[in-house]
Amino acid sequence: MKIEKKKYDKSIFGLVGKKISYSFSKNFFLEKFKKESIHHVTYEIFDIPNIEDILYIFKNPYLKGCNITIPYKTSVIPFLTQVMPEAKSIGSVNVVKIQNQHRRIGYNTDVLGFELSFQKDMNKFAYHENNNTMSALILGTGGVSKSISFILRKWKIPYKYVSRKKKNKNFIVYEELNKDLIENCKIIINCTPLGTYPMVKLCPPLPYQYISSYHYLYDVVYNPSKTLFLKKGEKRGAMIRNGLEMLRIQAEESWKIWNS
Repeated sequence: MKIEKKKYDKSIFGLVGKKISYSFSKNFFLEKFKKESIHHVTYEIFDIPNIEDILYIFKNPYLKGCNITIPYKTSVIPFLTQVMPEAKSIGSVNVVKIQNQHRRIGYNTDVLGFELSFQKDMNKFAYHENNNTMSALILGTGGVSKSISFILRKWKIPYKYVSRKKKNKNFIVYEELNKDLIENCKIIINCTPLGTYPMVKLCPPLPYQYISSYHYLYDVVYNPSKTLFLKKGEKRGAMIRNGLEMLRIQAEESWKIWNS
């Protein structure tokens, strides 16, 4: 892969992923830099077709840190020189701090972003449910799903992964979702990119007719603000939340890490 060479007089931060031209991150950080009068820094999008291409990005001497997004949160790990204990136990990295070209440290701020945004709703939802035995379905098995499951375990909320392929006994496939499963799993969290702009007419293939006002649907997708997954849930009376607040929280935590 050939990376365009540029000359900079400022430090670079950026987002690494695949097909991420829609990303919120660049505007978020550029606006933050302007608002907070943070000078001599910039934020760029590094859209790469293969994770191996990240080595070319890491060679840029001006790069001080980057966020990692779909589909590289797990596959980036072998390219790092150190992974912080929490990120290692989760098996997912979404922040890399670059001290020099030979020292690249991986962190996970998705867990905090999800937990803080999720917690606000759970306080209301648990009261609404009057139920201490809530269960969850995690749609998708990529890097972000590992962060979600980490928090659900912390909160002692039982969960099952829903995948296109059956991987082990804790995984179910979409075809297995039925009335009993949906009614028993009141929390449904979409960790897939289905519904992300511009593919706004897509959504996870659930039996939405079994969703009710006793359900809570969380989508890590933030663009559009209301995905088809969330619209279908809202139509059935479910409480819904998108991933925008999660993204903002994890982005601010990224900045703290890069400047620590």
